[in-house]
Amino acid sequence: MEPLSARGLPRLSWIDTLYSNFNYNTDGYEGDGGEDGKSQDGSETLPFIDESPTMSPQMGGPQGPDGDMVSPTPPDGLLPGGDADKGLEMKRLVLSGFLASEEIYINQLEALLLPMRPLRATATTSQPVLTLQQIDTIFYKIQDIFEIHKDFYDALLPHIQHWDHQGTVGHLFQRLASQLGVYKAFVDNYKVALETAEKCSQANLQFQKISVVRPPEGGWVRPPDRVWVREALLYKPIDRVTRSTLVLHDLLKHTPPDHPDFPLLQDALRISQNFLSSINEENLDPRRTAVTTPKGEARQLVKDGFLVEVSESSRKLRHIFLFTDLLLCAKMKKTAVGRHQQYECKWYLPLADLAFQTSDESDSCPSVQVLPEHEIEEMKIKISVLKSEIQKEKAPKGQSRVERLRKKMNEQESWLLMHSPTIPFRIHNKHGKSYLFLLSSDYERSEWRETIQKLQRKDLQACVLTSVELQVLTSSCFKLRTVHNIPVTSNKDDEETPGLYGFLHVIVHSAKGFKESANLYCTLEVDSFGYFVSKAKTRVFRDTTEPQWNEEFEIELEGSQYLRILCYEKCYDKSKLNKDDNEIVDKIMGKGQVQLDPQTVQSKNWTMDVIEMNGIKVEFSMKFTSRDLSLKRTPSKKQSGVFGVKISVVTKRERSKVPYIVRQCIEEVEKRGIDEVGIYRISGVATDIQALKSAFDTNTKDILVMLSDMDINAIAGTLKLYFRELPEPLLTDRLYPAFMEGIALSDPAAKQNCMMHLLRSLPEPNLMTFLTLLEHLKRVAQKEPINKMSLHNLATVFGPTLLRPSEAETAKGQHITSASDIWSHDVMAQVQVLLYYLQHPPISFAELKRNTLYFSTDG
Repeated sequence: MEPLSARGLPRLSWIDTLYSNFNYNTDGYEGDGGEDGKSQDGSETLPFIDESPTMSPQMGGPQGPDGDMVSPTPPDGLLPGGDADKGLEMKRLVLSGFLASEEIYINQLEALLLPMRPLRATATTSQPVLTLQQIDTIFYKIQDIFEIHKDFYDALLPHIQHWDHQGTVGHLFQRLASQLGVYKAFVDNYKVALETAEKCSQANLQFQKISVVRPPEGGWVRPPDRVWVREALLYKPIDRVTRSTLVLHDLLKHTPPDHPDFPLLQDALRISQNFLSSINEENLDPRRTAVTTPKGEARQLVKDGFLVEVSESSRKLRHIFLFTDLLLCAKMKKTAVGRHQQYECKWYLPLADLAFQTSDESDSCPSVQVLPEHEIEEMKIKISVLKSEIQKEKAPKGQSRVERLRKKMNEQESWLLMHSPTIPFRIHNKHGKSYLFLLSSDYERSEWRETIQKLQRKDLQACVLTSVELQVLTSSCFKLRTVHNIPVTSNKDDEETPGLYGFLHVIVHSAKGFKESANLYCTLEVDSFGYFVSKAKTRVFRDTTEPQWNEEFEIELEGSQYLRILCYEKCYDKSKLNKDDNEIVDKIMGKGQVQLDPQTVQSKNWTMDVIEMNGIKVEFSMKFTSRDLSLKRTPSKKQSGVFGVKISVVTKRERSKVPYIVRQCIEEVEKRGIDEVGIYRISGVATDIQALKSAFDTNTKDILVMLSDMDINAIAGTLKLYFRELPEPLLTDRLYPAFMEGIALSDPAAKQNCMMHLLRSLPEPNLMTFLTLLEHLKRVAQKEPINKMSLHNLATVFGPTLLRPSEAETAKGQHITSASDIWSHDVMAQVQVLLYYLQHPPISFAELKRNTLYFSTDG
């Protein structure tokens, strides 16, 4: 083995390495440490092992005469070619990455064994650090595991160095899997090893110093509870086996069934899976771990629905029932199979005692917990993938699998429904207690508030229900309810419409019916994943009773069925502002919604419509374009322009590395739009975008003046439109299949190797433009607390635009039967490709070409 490297990074203690690095992932400590190998108190610590694939000394790429790494030609398998050859080249990538991680793992095991010899030497002296029994307990089976993986590495290395498509490596994995019993013994001993190590650390200062993890400069990202991370102790060794099974899945995916390796890899996978299933899951992760009113009138149900309540600082999904004289909050009780479902009352509040809380009274109300946006986006991706899998399993033979997938999708959609709402709706009991709900849209909050206020205008009397009355009322909720299921797509019948996937073009023309002049604007909302999202906003038309907006928006639909329009009065007088949750809230003047009927909306012509709301009429037009048509790439007939023209032609004409339009739009966004909420997500006015498109196409002299005066969302929309109208995607049609293969790899090292090869394969103008856009989007995401645009949000916006292949290339691929399949099958993978690069450390053009950062798989 090569000597261990120390590269100025924080040192790992041997005990932490023992339990937290039994995997081939590239998790590491952040920050810098010293070069001398000493902790702050002078105690010795073990050398740090760099876990990045580039630290694999025997896996480095070929070098040129000057010592620089030679940029290899991408393997043929990464490019379109024969399916069998392509699969075997991908297999080599997976094996190369796994071999590099094996060497790192072996170095770690070797480092773990270093303190064992001096500890054994002192065990027989008059002042032992540990007894022989304690040493054997703590280091139990480490030597055996080291020898198993060292033999495996030595046997696999020649196969990679002298690669042959017809060569076999399955027998090596088969032998490795057959020795998993050693891991079982290691796991069975874990609790005793942990207890022994902890007792020894407490009782022996010298042993405690050996166990210390040296903190990085600037302190810990999170202070450890112990010097070793307790919650990771058991799962990490099994995590190594789990990840190895992922590699076996990848190898089988890229090995033809008639290859000699196929049955051997299948057997190795079977053994590994049986081993994992034999481990007691309970020990693996303990964390897995009709009634009348007081006036004698019939009490009627007016409105009900599912809302998220913040109770005891956590979110709870509740079914809310609004009766003529009270509001009842209930949850569904858990019942045995075959028993009737029942509700349990959590609390009720007479409408006579209900008040809408003001900001001054909000201190006693629970705080709002908001998850990072990227977690919400990740869950949407998972749901979309499940939808695609369900579509593929519609055959009768796959019915049981469909049911399992539906159950999993229901769980994920329920999670999304619970964690996505962020708009606070606070109510207050006049006798003291406050309640907080989180809703998905202003429209929904307004509906609940208006309905309650309408009921409160009646002569209501406070009521106190006896326990019997409350039980009778709660029992009646099951029959009275109008909303039977939580609003998730997995609860819908197959015959129900799946909604629209594509782009809805909406022109908000005008409004009339206002009694007094006001500063007026509209917002547009559409539904997706069971809740509504604000998608666009008109400009404010000042001091008028008949605003004439005439603004066009392009709204992306994701299984949407409704369009909502809300009309607001913009309040500039701070003394007259309404407040909720300490935020300024403009007054809603009216609201309405229309159903997006697929048969009506999918006409190629504009459809004029009117929404009436509280005496106000809003005129608008709309037309729908399906996702596949909206992303169709058509070359420009005018080669003198920039839109629809090959990027290589534009950069050659301009004598630049990155098109002028890209540089100018990025510069303007970073100058005055980087703090704009929803930048790149909120639609710009379509007429403004078309004006900018025309200006860039004709190379108008006053383009800079136009940019400085134009709404920033229109500039952002122009940049997106430019990439969307390229005759082929920025990441090219040729490499598209390889990007889809690469992002699907499970082994991190193989994935990195593949994804960097693909970048190097791009034409230079495409690569330079992509890297420029990549760094810009990272800078935008740095302002996420202000602009609410995370890396995941930006990947969702730009992924399909940069990767969606041209129509000819799409026709060559797998046939997808519906628009929803297009979204869930292709688009989500495209999002993941861009997200991978956005989350990657900075990528330099020069470093890519020198290949100094990434090891080669060339034999």
